[in-house]
Amino acid sequence: MEEELKCPVCGSLFREPIILPCSHNVCLPCARTIAVQTPESEQPDSESAAGGGGGDHADKLSLHSETDSGYGSYTPSLKSPNGVRVLPLVPAPPGAAAAPRGAGPAGSSLTCPQCHRSASLDQRGLRGFQRNRLLEAIVQRYQQGRAAAAAKCQLCDRSPPEPAAVLCEQCEVLYCAACQLRCHPARGPFAKHRLAPPPAHPGAPGGGGDGGGGKGAGGGRKPPTCAEHDLENYSMYCVSCRSPVCYQCLEEGRHAKHDVKALGAMWKQHKAQLSQALNGVSDKAKEAKEFLVQLKNLLQQIQENGLDYEACLVAQCDALVDALTRQKAKLLTKVTKEREHKLKVVWDQINHCTLKLRQSTGLMEYCLEVIKENDPSGFLQISDALIKRVQVSQEQWVKGALEPKVSAEFDLTLDSEPLLQSIHQLDFIQMKFPVSVPPVPLLQLEKCCTRNNSVTLAWRMPPLTHNPVEGYILELDDGDGGQFREVYVGKETLCTIDGLHFNSTYNARVKAFNSSGVGPYSKTVILQTSDGELGAGLFLMAWFTFDPSSAHRDIVLSNDNQTATCNSYDDRVVLGTAAFSKGVHYWELHVDRYDNHPDPAFGIARINVVKDMMLGKDDKAWAMYVDNNRSWFMHCNSHTNRTEGGVSKGATVGVLLDLNKHNLTFYINGQQQGPPAFENIEGVFMPALSLNRNVQVTLHTGLEVPQSVKQPKQPSN
Repeated sequence: MEEELKCPVCGSLFREPIILPCSHNVCLPCARTIAVQTPESEQPDSESAAGGGGGDHADKLSLHSETDSGYGSYTPSLKSPNGVRVLPLVPAPPGAAAAPRGAGPAGSSLTCPQCHRSASLDQRGLRGFQRNRLLEAIVQRYQQGRAAAAAKCQLCDRSPPEPAAVLCEQCEVLYCAACQLRCHPARGPFAKHRLAPPPAHPGAPGGGGDGGGGKGAGGGRKPPTCAEHDLENYSMYCVSCRSPVCYQCLEEGRHAKHDVKALGAMWKQHKAQLSQALNGVSDKAKEAKEFLVQLKNLLQQIQENGLDYEACLVAQCDALVDALTRQKAKLLTKVTKEREHKLKVVWDQINHCTLKLRQSTGLMEYCLEVIKENDPSGFLQISDALIKRVQVSQEQWVKGALEPKVSAEFDLTLDSEPLLQSIHQLDFIQMKFPVSVPPVPLLQLEKCCTRNNSVTLAWRMPPLTHNPVEGYILELDDGDGGQFREVYVGKETLCTIDGLHFNSTYNARVKAFNSSGVGPYSKTVILQTSDGELGAGLFLMAWFTFDPSSAHRDIVLSNDNQTATCNSYDDRVVLGTAAFSKGVHYWELHVDRYDNHPDPAFGIARINVVKDMMLGKDDKAWAMYVDNNRSWFMHCNSHTNRTEGGVSKGATVGVLLDLNKHNLTFYINGQQQGPPAFENIEGVFMPALSLNRNVQVTLHTGLEVPQSVKQPKQPSN
């Protein structure tokens, strides 16, 4: 609760808090420091400065300038200790008379440090803002409880010391019950000492502190009196001004024509409303606590599963390394055997060739000696046999006998490329859970069309889909609201169905399947065939959602990507999942939450639109941005056609994109907002939205094009 009791400017507990027109609170001393002097050109006239009516708060707020741009001038800002931007004090011009303390200078304004809404100060200055007595009492009780809880015994030897039970006013020492009986008995010299409860406020023992009085926030407080009539108590509640008033306020006529009710009745009514709202917050808080427990359990499970997966991965990789090592040993054995075989063949050939060479050499030497002899008869006795031996020896050196029988090269080639590729591609193909069914296919409406009595449908799977898809099943009804029937089963994502009835409306849907089963159906698309005379006709009720893959990272989507909000105070862009290039299309956005009067923008954009600023500031978007009072059309940062009438919580903004006439029209709560916003637009467009954290919207698609259009609101001059 302490964060609710701190001033957004100084970061300390509230001191004399006042209520700003935007319902936020700020310390009175801090309000004096952030009040700024308003230039004379921007000062309200005397009539509005006097605060003549009960509904003047809205008139004193300056959210935007009155120009077509919709943006006021920007003043450099500082940051308070808790990070909230505040506007610095602008010194008064020389010679200006000093305003009374708390009154504020004439023609000055005050900017809320939380929502940055500006409020003009009248002649009463800061005294014109109501004092938040209830918040002041809660802060006082909180300080008392915190101080009492912080009071510890000053003589305890325990760690930590026991809470103090009494304070001796003479000794100025805090005692717990045990230390008081042991160190400060009620006898002897201590008999006349006065023991009092421990102090309710921080400070020196014996009391003091800034609260004083010891009165709680209950019935002991003096009943509040009127800020304008000190002698009158509040007795009524002005519903128009949203403030309590006294009887004299009604008599003077300021609230005479306002809706005034009894203070007690409105007190009970608002208490009941707050209690009912708190019940809803309590339920959400209970769900949040359960969700936190679930997240903490999830942390532990992730840690344990991560260790299991690491161990499994290490074991699998080690097994692969072991298998590779064993295979390496086998391959090395083959290489060794091949080498030994080659060596044996070569050695055998060396030995054989050496033997033959020795024999041939010996025969040659013997023949040479025979030729040297001069005995013809002796020569002729052995010459025939010797000639035959030489011829046989020569024939032994046949072709190939002097060539190696083996090559020095090894005829072994190891093809490791497939295994290397497999190692590089080694990845998780699935978790340890079985493969899930495919997700919902997305119908590509920009590719769907009809021609005479045939229709063509196209679809695709969502991006980042990991579950495998083996095929698709396309179903179509009978054109008269009957049962769906299968018209196509296969792997293609485009299908044309012929032979349908003319001038009939068909409903189509598609689903994907794999080995685990059949996935859910897509959104149903409605197609109308030609009437048989005018040729092709197409009437598509476009079903689409916000696209999380292309949205800015600050965008938060929920409700099956149909509800959008934002984590940033700056405008962020999100696109739809559909793209349109022809036909007439209409969708609506319901404003679920609208705080502090932001400027959401609605419209269309190209796929490459800039997503970190308001829609329509670049040349890739066509938009209408709107606050609680008026709207503007914007493209290329050009603001046109300011039109009265804004949005609030519960409002509905409609967008009509007519690509047959090439124009874009906007609606607020079923009424056309201004003239057609943009004309002569061509190309491919996607539904688009920009918003900040003060807005939440829900998308509604599959709507029929409005047939009856109300008269548009006229733009302001």
